[in-house]
Amino acid sequence: QVQLVESGGGLEQAGGSLRLSCAASGSFFSVNAMGWYRQAPGKQRELVATITSGRNTDYGDSAKGRATISRDNNKNTVYLQMNSLRPEDTAVYYCAADFIVTCGSGQKKYWGQGTQVTVSS
Repeated sequence: QVQLVESGGGLEQAGGSLRLSCAASGSFFSVNAMGWYRQAPGKQRELVATITSGRNTDYGDSAKGRATISRDNNKNTVYLQMNSLRPEDTAVYYCAADFIVTCGSGQKKYWGQGTQVTVSS
């Protein structure tokens, strides 16, 4: 059973910073891209940032210049650092990763349960 377990988040102040972590656990062959998405109330889920196993990164427009995504391949863990927080960053942040569960199987995306981030002004 593949799992993604997020940590971090909570209540933050505008102008502050957050650091989220997401660790993959369970039985799998490999992890390809890992990333963070977020969903605010009444809005669609949107990309925050992704990172490939080779550490190529991509950022959503709302995160560019304020966020840094990184990963530790030895720990199968992805991190998100976001600075200069704004109230509009308030959302549930979801970790996602593309797994190859068994050698030769196709790639499948798994999602974490989500962690609430609330930014107060």
